[in-house]
Amino acid sequence: MKQRYVIGLDFGTKSGRALLVDAKTGETAAQSVKDYAHGVMDRFLPDGKTALGAGWALQHPKDYLDTLEYTVREAVSLAGIPAGDIIGLSIDFTACTILPIDAARRPLCFLEKYKNRPHAYVKLWKHHAALPQTSRINEVLAEEGLIDLPLYGGKVSSELFLPKVMQILEEDPEIYHSADAVLEAADWLTLLLTGENRRSFSMASYKAMWDGEKYPSARLLRAFNPGLEHVVEEKMAAEIVPLGSKIGELNEEWAGRLGLLPGTAVGASIIDAHAGLPGCGITKPGQMMLIIGTSSVQAVLSEKPYSGKGVMGGVNGGIIDGYYALESGLAGVGDIFEWFVSNAVPERYGAMAKAEGKSLFRFLGEAAAKGRPGKSGLLALDWWNGNKTPFVDAGLSGVLVGCTMATRPEDIYRALVEATGFGTRMIMDTFAEAGVEIDEIRACGGIAEKDPALMQIYADITNREIKVSASGQTAALGAAMYAATAAGAERGGYSRIAGAAAAMSRTRDRAFTPNPDNVAPYSALYSHYRELSAYFGANGIMKELKALSGGQGSADLLTSRIN
Repeated sequence: MKQRYVIGLDFGTKSGRALLVDAKTGETAAQSVKDYAHGVMDRFLPDGKTALGAGWALQHPKDYLDTLEYTVREAVSLAGIPAGDIIGLSIDFTACTILPIDAARRPLCFLEKYKNRPHAYVKLWKHHAALPQTSRINEVLAEEGLIDLPLYGGKVSSELFLPKVMQILEEDPEIYHSADAVLEAADWLTLLLTGENRRSFSMASYKAMWDGEKYPSARLLRAFNPGLEHVVEEKMAAEIVPLGSKIGELNEEWAGRLGLLPGTAVGASIIDAHAGLPGCGITKPGQMMLIIGTSSVQAVLSEKPYSGKGVMGGVNGGIIDGYYALESGLAGVGDIFEWFVSNAVPERYGAMAKAEGKSLFRFLGEAAAKGRPGKSGLLALDWWNGNKTPFVDAGLSGVLVGCTMATRPEDIYRALVEATGFGTRMIMDTFAEAGVEIDEIRACGGIAEKDPALMQIYADITNREIKVSASGQTAALGAAMYAATAAGAERGGYSRIAGAAAAMSRTRDRAFTPNPDNVAPYSALYSHYRELSAYFGANGIMKELKALSGGQGSADLLTSRIN
């Protein structure tokens, strides 16, 4: 059979990429990456004048269009492959990342009259300004006795769809009522590419409370806010398309813009982190996917549903058909390290790193790696960006205890790394409570590839072997697998995602195995981490501190003092 190719499009927090791969082997033919011109807007809109409050995280949808067109064209050009040999494409995207559009499918922020209105822009997954709405939704669910259903993951997070839509309704009702639809950014892109008004099962089930058959009832939505009673039919109406299926075919306009052929299969989109599961070759229970980057995601396959302590897994076929996919993660990993390096490291460390020809991250990491478990006397909670498991609370914040006059920056850096490892182990314990024991960890993401010291610490803390994916673009590779499934076996793809994953994924030869000398002391430290977590998660200290600060970050406070 003639060689066939597929494209996986991965839209992350700061950039997007296109991965063009062989549909038979998963080998990369070419790839292209483009940073978003507007980045993450968390202080001002593009006008530089319209200020954003605490917890806001917006993006500009034009960046997605520019990235889509640029990366696909460049990847195809670099590979030198005829467009007729490319049988499908599929998108993975950060979620829940939503935007309001008009009847002409234009984001409202594209319209002159709304370009200075924050709610007209994309709300990124880590937009946490909808905390008041989230609290009210959780109060209603608790009153209704529904909070423990698998649909809700034990507690609704401010990262989900309905709190963000509810914030638009309450804070800028004109934007809400002007929107013909509010949808995930990934669903907006597939709508443009195909003209088909369909939504992904992945996004709907994990982010918008779709239970496999329906959204929450009008009565329940009315209890959240009377204005939301008809939100499903007015702003969310669309067919829900299962993962691995074809959402439509590439239309004439976008075929021309991308340099592909009309009729090319476009697969149902998937949450970026979830795409990493088949991208890592995980197709059965007992294996855990660990994506480590700006934040982290852990996911396992299960034969039964589970919901609670921040773990969501109530929908069958959420990632791999035939299984429930239990998913959780840490709200901050790389973000925490970047915060520390950018704000809390003396200038002399930068000078020493420069003298050795190293980045400050590498210099600190190598210095931290010379320590041993417990040597610094430090212990941290990894809540700089809130907590997902077990408290599902974006209002929680970071903790560092044990500092003395002898504490050095590398000690704190290692404590922060260890904290993210302990948070990962806590999620594994939660999976075990759900009946899924983890025998093997398969890791991917930028940190997994570049930081062997961190990976060794994770192996020691979890007491599990960790294998690293051979692909540097695991989510994009997973998206390519869904593209191959959408194209179908008759066109050179696959009939099921498990078959695509088995053929197209692989791991590196190197694996990280636990160091027996470190397992015991880390187990002792982990028990103290759990104690610290239980204490600060249960009382209101962190929220009282946040209330005293007015919810402002330190940078905002500093600016206000200077001005």
